[in-house]
Amino acid sequence: MGTNAWCIVLCVCASASAVRLGNISTTPLISSGLPKKLIKSLFSMHPPFAPVDSNNSLCREHSRIYLEDLEEFEMWALKMFDSNAKLPSGLLNGNVNQLGDFDQCLGVQQPRGAIRGQYCLAFIEVKLKPGANEALNAVHGFAHSHYAFRSNLEDPGHRVPRFSTVNWALCVPASCPAQDIELALASSVDRYLSSSSLEIRVHVDPDMCQVRHDSIIPPPASLMAIGFFLAVMGVIATATITDYMVPDKRHATRAMEVLLAFSLVTNSRKLLSMAQSPDDIHSVHGIRALNAIMLLMSHKSMALFFHPYINRTTMTEALGKPWTVIARAASLYTDPFIMMSGLLTTYSLLRHLSRDQSINIKNEYISRVLRLVPTLGALILFCTFVLPILGSGPQWNLVVRHHAEVCKTSWWRNLLFIHNYFGFKNMCLTHTHHIGIDTQLFALSPLLVWGIWKWPKPGLFALFLLAAASTGLRFYATYVRQLNLFVYFGNPVSQMFETADYSYILPSHRFTVYAMGVSLGYGLWHWGKEFKLKTSQLTLGWFIAICMLYQSMVSPAKMGDRAYIYNRLDAANYAAFAPITWCLFFTWIIFTSHTGNGGFLSKLLSWRGFQVFTRISYSFYLTQFPVFFYNVGQVRTAEYYSILQLINIKELIVIILASATLTLTFEMPFIAIKSVFIKRRPQTRIDIAPLKTE
Repeated sequence: MGTNAWCIVLCVCASASAVRLGNISTTPLISSGLPKKLIKSLFSMHPPFAPVDSNNSLCREHSRIYLEDLEEFEMWALKMFDSNAKLPSGLLNGNVNQLGDFDQCLGVQQPRGAIRGQYCLAFIEVKLKPGANEALNAVHGFAHSHYAFRSNLEDPGHRVPRFSTVNWALCVPASCPAQDIELALASSVDRYLSSSSLEIRVHVDPDMCQVRHDSIIPPPASLMAIGFFLAVMGVIATATITDYMVPDKRHATRAMEVLLAFSLVTNSRKLLSMAQSPDDIHSVHGIRALNAIMLLMSHKSMALFFHPYINRTTMTEALGKPWTVIARAASLYTDPFIMMSGLLTTYSLLRHLSRDQSINIKNEYISRVLRLVPTLGALILFCTFVLPILGSGPQWNLVVRHHAEVCKTSWWRNLLFIHNYFGFKNMCLTHTHHIGIDTQLFALSPLLVWGIWKWPKPGLFALFLLAAASTGLRFYATYVRQLNLFVYFGNPVSQMFETADYSYILPSHRFTVYAMGVSLGYGLWHWGKEFKLKTSQLTLGWFIAICMLYQSMVSPAKMGDRAYIYNRLDAANYAAFAPITWCLFFTWIIFTSHTGNGGFLSKLLSWRGFQVFTRISYSFYLTQFPVFFYNVGQVRTAEYYSILQLINIKELIVIILASATLTLTFEMPFIAIKSVFIKRRPQTRIDIAPLKTE
């Protein structure tokens, strides 16, 4: 057992395996004053890495100079050597990802020479060959933290981490190309472990190799983006001063009204207002806040898996419990938003139909575009050209710059709301897929609502058939393609992306809950606020609602256990029915609350303070992943995991402030501009956007 165990340890750490020995002289070093034996021992424990066999002549020359100067204990060469990842302790507790010293490596500069430091984060995949003994299997499992996620080098790493691969820092001369570094690394690994029971693959992505740039002037595109945001700030300042200095705005021109739409004072008052409209469906604000917070926690738990924890195995053991269904069921938390979008859109359109006998579809679509596009466009612009220049770190290019590069070529898909049809890994700001789904379903809503208004029974029956077909699609796709919406222990990363591409981001697969919202909207409009239920009916309704909650959240918890083995029938049933049962629970709360049959829970969720969150909820959804990835990209050292890291107060404050800023500077001004050009009748309607109402 001893030889194999040490073999896997060396492999996982990639210390002795991921080196290229230089010709270290045994001649006493006069300049350093260190004895020959000490020098020899020092470099034999951690041999230096340098791609001396590179096909690039400059890289070979710089590698040779580096090894010679390291032999002479030159400080710049020592810093380069010191910046490389080294063999750590805690391997069996999952401490395998070693980030080295990022800043020291980038700061390496040969005095009076051309050699500069280049930091590369290499990816190493370690798998067992068939027939490996039990002891080696155990060591491999502990080092890989029980395979909480299974990944390989081909998996995209920018949205979901390559959990099963090892991240290993290398500091090499900047003249060395990534391909030659990879070849040298692979050659060293093969030399040490070719005869072991391990299969090793390495990859050095050119995008994961970084050098320090002397210029502090941002690229022209970034300067233009910064200039745009400064111009917006200038407009806001002008509007705010004008708003303060012109108290009587009754005779304001249209141009003045457009300018005043950006007033920070007026928009802040609107944002913080707790006045409730009698036509509002109050409980949706609390339900929205609850699901948004649960979705935030689920997204945060995924972001944590990017971090190189020194106790990562302990972390996955803690997270391999059934109660973690709260985080693993992340897909459920977007379903109530789709359901409530259908509800509020239907409720609004039915009021239009009952009043005007028609729907102004053009105004509805224009209203939607003016509400969504400016905010989304501002975020894309910021994340593409501004955010990448605001920080740095070992994983910065993976989780920040990669998203920016994708957005440079595919941003237009987001603004046309078709980005969810082009694959999850190729999507600009992948978390915005929900906006595309919701907008596409919204585009169908006038036809659906008109049908049930004109022919209630046939319309509702047709709606039921469409919802049943959507449910059948989810079941069929999940079962046949072996997908899974529930993040179970040991979930392959490739399966997550396939689940997103073939089910989760398709409106045809999410239509069921939207149809539930349309049906509920029709029911609330038809029955009104005075539809009283008997005590026995309320008791039965709450019993069924609690059963629905149990079915959607408690029943699937078994899939979160470490011992669970994937079963595609379990996955298909969950994909087909969990969204329905989860949304039925909230449907009952909304129905009882709006019709005056609600109790304590309905009153709690109808608290007027939730309206403030509703107004920032769209931006809250948009900003959380950029904040998470900014922090992930900045991480330079391994940390100690604690469950309390799921609740990062500073990070939450930043997300809330960013959401409020985005809402005040883009969303609310364009809502006001929409009102300038699309005049409303005295009877107002509920204006709908994904994740929020006004």
